[in-house]
Amino acid sequence: MTQPAVTFQVRQLEEHFNTRLFDRTHNRISLTDAGKTVFASSDRIFELYSEMENAVREITGEISGALAIGASTTIAEYMLPTLLGDFKERYPDVIIHLKVSNSDGIVSMVENNTIDLGVVEAPVGNKNLVVEHCKRDQLFAIVPPGHPLAGAEMVTFERLLEYPFICREEGSGTREVINDYLNLQHDCHSVLKVSMELGSPEAVKGAVEAGMGVSVVSGATIQKELKLGTLVALNLDPSLDRPFSFVHQKQKFRLRVMEELLEFARAYCREHDA
Repeated sequence: MTQPAVTFQVRQLEEHFNTRLFDRTHNRISLTDAGKTVFASSDRIFELYSEMENAVREITGEISGALAIGASTTIAEYMLPTLLGDFKERYPDVIIHLKVSNSDGIVSMVENNTIDLGVVEAPVGNKNLVVEHCKRDQLFAIVPPGHPLAGAEMVTFERLLEYPFICREEGSGTREVINDYLNLQHDCHSVLKVSMELGSPEAVKGAVEAGMGVSVVSGATIQKELKLGTLVALNLDPSLDRPFSFVHQKQKFRLRVMEELLEFARAYCREHDA
């Protein structure tokens, strides 16, 4: 909606209740006590409306509706396009809105009910959320061809740390998994020499290809580069993998289309798990 349309709707609501729903001071806006009551009731109304739609669709057998899904960058770019494409082919009447952020951002969206379902690549600390592992993802060290390590099939992280390291930003699931891995390696006395922090797997791969350092990335992200020979992947010793996980609210009412997507995604992950 445009800003004038929002303003008009708010004014209509306030005229209906004959009271202010918002306090407007110094270009900031906050809910009045009446506004908080309307907001809380609206949440229940929307949930009841969803339950009504779901009940009717259970009777008619129709699978339709809209879902908001959030995924961390690696999953959104390399796993979800095929999964959601196949799902849409089976259920063309379903509308899916996809939001992309790092793992911390996706978990925050689930907590705030901004999205119905999150798919993340890092552990989730909030015990009030349902976390369901869907598949394992192996990580590999990557170097450019001609690098001193390029001829090795396997490398320890201690050896990798001898070179400038290119990594994802704080809050990224990949960054968090690497930090946890290093904390468990008692022989990794060196400090991680972070030469560059970048916001996407594509940017990390490009920097490694340009000879700016080494990195550790998901095996799912480097298939094209390995075929083209622009990157060399090395197994880590000990190996490093992590789960991709579905995250959603425990108590939130779930539409039938959400249940269908979850079951479809579970089957997809079983089929494509390494």
